[in-house]
Amino acid sequence: MKLNDTFNFLSKLSPAKVANASAVLSSYYLAKQSGRPVQWGMPFNVSVEPTTSCNLGCPECPSGLKSFTRPTGNLEYDFYKRLIDETGEKLIYLYLYFQGEPYMHPGFPELVKYAAQKKIYTVTSTNAHFLTERKARETVESGLDRIIISIDGTTQETYQQYRVGGSLEKVIEGTKNLVRMRRELKSKTPHIIFQFLVVKPNQHQVEDVKRLAKELGVDEVKLKTAQLYDFKDGNNLMPTIEEYSRYKKNSNGTYQIKNELLNHCWKLWHSCVITWDGKIVPCCFDKDAQHQLGDLHTKSFAQIWQSDLYRSFRSRVLKSRAEIDICTNCSEGTRVWYDVG
Repeated sequence: MKLNDTFNFLSKLSPAKVANASAVLSSYYLAKQSGRPVQWGMPFNVSVEPTTSCNLGCPECPSGLKSFTRPTGNLEYDFYKRLIDETGEKLIYLYLYFQGEPYMHPGFPELVKYAAQKKIYTVTSTNAHFLTERKARETVESGLDRIIISIDGTTQETYQQYRVGGSLEKVIEGTKNLVRMRRELKSKTPHIIFQFLVVKPNQHQVEDVKRLAKELGVDEVKLKTAQLYDFKDGNNLMPTIEEYSRYKKNSNGTYQIKNELLNHCWKLWHSCVITWDGKIVPCCFDKDAQHQLGDLHTKSFAQIWQSDLYRSFRSRVLKSRAEIDICTNCSEGTRVWYDVG
């Protein structure tokens, strides 16, 4: 199934997309070498937030905690269409999620369909509680290329310790619906991934989730390390198996992030995040949109992407990421993938 996903992805590439990605990559390496925020091309990887609403209460998520200081709401379809029309020619990946549960957006399948018609590789991430037979059918028919299903436990007792208010039974039922609809409609998409956020309460179930994925017909299992807001003095969610933790223990008993905080960031060159109300933020670590770089209701995407404000932020990253709050808990590169075939 992974091979099908690869061929599907390659089928969506075009000379314009490849040329743009090459320009972006070249400018990134030049910026790393020179220390200047050189930026060629447009982002080829964009995340758009359908909604800030969520039905669960996960302890490390502002949607679940209802702790946003920014406005909350749903993405407007007309605004979204204008955005895709402006960026679609060079856009390779479209991630239709940021904060919130995407399927709580009333027109989510239509969002996917519009991008899919323009041959953009579409991805979403869901807790799977809304994948009824009808929604599963709509998902397959929309042309969604990849779906990430969060399943952080293989028993209800374990699952609910992180997915507060959630039902493992609904996750499994939703997964079955999606696998069955994909088969009934004779579709190779979406590529289905189980994402297992490894925390202390569920770390003993890593092998169990791989077995469950095989039983259900899921294509891959992704083990993801947990970002914790309060980690310096330890955290009850922090895994005791070091391989699955973003943090390491110091000799004085405190903890720090494992990753070395280098003064460059690929994300600032090839991607960005767009909130439901049209604000552009640097990356997915800016969950509360504290580093807004532009408003798409007042300026075009190209104007914002090449603006003085964006260049200034890239300069700050090249100079000292340690001085940028969202960078100090960044853990890119600490994820583990398993293919369950």
